[in-house]
Amino acid sequence: MTAAVRLSSVAWAAKTRTEIRETGAAEGSVVVVPVGSIEQHGHHLPVATDTLLADAVSHAGAKRVADEVPLLVTPPVWSGFSPHHTSLGGTVTLELETILALLEDAADSALDNGFDGVCFVNGHGGNASLVDNAVSTVGKSHPDVEVTGLTYFRLAESFADDIRESDVGGMAHGGEFETSLMLHLHPELVEMDDADAEYLDEPYERGTKDLLVGGALSTYRPFEEYSASGAIGDPSLASAEKGAELLDRLADELADVLRNVSRRAR
Repeated sequence: MTAAVRLSSVAWAAKTRTEIRETGAAEGSVVVVPVGSIEQHGHHLPVATDTLLADAVSHAGAKRVADEVPLLVTPPVWSGFSPHHTSLGGTVTLELETILALLEDAADSALDNGFDGVCFVNGHGGNASLVDNAVSTVGKSHPDVEVTGLTYFRLAESFADDIRESDVGGMAHGGEFETSLMLHLHPELVEMDDADAEYLDEPYERGTKDLLVGGALSTYRPFEEYSASGAIGDPSLASAEKGAELLDRLADELADVLRNVSRRAR
């Protein structure tokens, strides 16, 4: 997986043990943990999409503030909670208890290097409640640490309408949003000839309508009940140019979050 060890200037995996300890010892230091999944994304996107995007956004945001905030980004947690995707094939999912323990252990051991804050950056909707729980359990275990978490695409809620062409439902699973980011970051992995437009048709009025349009009601059903292809949305409206703008603005949003985490952790 190309995201396994991203060798950027803020990559934990590219540092020596001494460099990691030095960063952790700095005032207001933050460790960023990308959290993804391996799950089907229709016929046109790779199963690593959520992991690749969570990793890319984490590094982009961290690099924006690297001169202001002592921070490092760990390699991504590559498998998440995706039982609703398994019947379509290609998915590697963990049990709830397993991934929660994984996130807790990863944070515990990273924080042992002296970091003052941690931020989980999630890329899969099915992980969102797990990340919220990990924030609570890690925070309880580390009362002197600033423990935070977010789902990266929710950072786009304030500006997505400036970029999107699709109606609500077009920026769902493998739709205009994710496909644009992948066309910008990993075009060699995108098969646009196989992309199918299939808008989300949520039967509950108060259910989720889109990646960026949430609802009060949660429900469970196998993914094929939503989509024959395994993707939802309109990838035909995606472009690398939109992906570049999305990543740039997501990086700004995450950078602001990381500045505030560091400030609170001091």
